[in-house]
Amino acid sequence: MRVLIQRVREASVTVDGSPVGKTGYGYLLLAGFSDSDSEETVRQMAEKTVNLRICDDENHKMNRSLLDIQGEILSISQFTLYADTRKGRRPSFTQAGEPERSRQLYEYFNSCLREYGLRVETGIFAADMKVALINDGPVTIMLDSDIILKKQD
Repeated sequence: MRVLIQRVREASVTVDGSPVGKTGYGYLLLAGFSDSDSEETVRQMAEKTVNLRICDDENHKMNRSLLDIQGEILSISQFTLYADTRKGRRPSFTQAGEPERSRQLYEYFNSCLREYGLRVETGIFAADMKVALINDGPVTIMLDSDIILKKQD
């Protein structure tokens, strides 16, 4: 699982010109899944995401978590986080998870995030979405479960 965190002042997503999700101060999360991901992987990544201390404290140091500040989340499914660009000029997405299983994991991820009492808005899985954001900092951090959870092949 890969999660790209963008700390935002605000973010929104529309589908076919209609708003489907928006958030105030907090995180825009782009979440991608592989076939090797499990519900346990997803749960651990949700825990890492909400507890990562990348929000400013009173001294403008990244020392607070999203939980500490009771921030909000806009979560977007993003299979392109698994783009493989090593060969040629057209990315391969063979490492991205099978769509139906990825949908289930995405929904489970959002459920895990909500268990922390945070407001979580979402996009629509596999839709052509337009995402707007005001990045704060800017702060953008990539979490990869293969590195964080030290998966073995």
